Amino acid sequence: MIFDIVTIFPQYFESPLSCGVLARAINKGLILVNPINLRDFTHDLHKTTDDRPFGGGEGMVMKVEPIWEAIESLKEHSLPGKVITFSPGGQVFDQQLATELVHEERLVFICGRYEGIDARVTEHIADIELSIGDYVMSGGEAAALVVIETISRLIPGVLGCSESAKRDSFSEDGLGGLLEAPQYTRPRQFNSWEVPEVLLSGNHSAISEWRRRESLRLTLERRPEILDKVSLNEQDIKWLRDLGWHKKNRSDNYDAKDKS
Repeated sequence: MIFDIVTIFPQYFESPLSCGVLARAINKGLILVNPINLRDFTHDLHKTTDDRPFGGGEGMVMKVEPIWEAIESLKEHSLPGKVITFSPGGQVFDQQLATELVHEERLVFICGRYEGIDARVTEHIADIELSIGDYVMSGGEAAALVVIETISRLIPGVLGCSESAKRDSFSEDGLGGLLEAPQYTRPRQFNSWEVPEVLLSGNHSAISEWRRRESLRLTLERRPEILDKVSLNEQDIKWLRDLGWHKKNRSDNYDAKDKS
């Protein structure tokens, strides 16, 4: 099985791949792990892979262009298989999903850094968006290693005893806030993929409202259970109800204001 890892830190994987289960699997020829330096697909002097977010905000967002070129480069040699990104809003990676992915011939991991990846990567390039748990890390490299090792253990011959691959399910931790709204950076248009106009308006009030609504929408669509754990104001509840949310029996002011 082939694992390609698109990252700005290919050296991150030198030690983990040189010991333990993964090293033995590589030496046996059962898996191939191929770290790909994202900076090789940039075209400026400083090999820039990130830029400021449209609409303002702290931190930097990873650019869509070098990621797209890296994936296209893989396609020139062979189809890359499933392309995977990581985010808090992704499908929770578990043992059941690992048993499905082990049947793929190739997986490509896009490792984010900073404040995240331009949302057009998730919308148009990636096949699967994964989360390895409800916590925050500095980048996707560790998450990629988690997924690679979990899947590799299921490949016949990787472990000395196949029964060792059986794993207990893990309990889910609570999440204290809503999912983050999509992030975008330059260029404004790429492959006909447009940045939402509101983020280019300069209207900070409208941008703040858009981000709040998008956070609520993504949370409702992808992790609706989180809504039971966060504080919602009257406007939040109105937006959610417009999206089809009918959750009741909350302990906050929702019940008091729900007259339907």
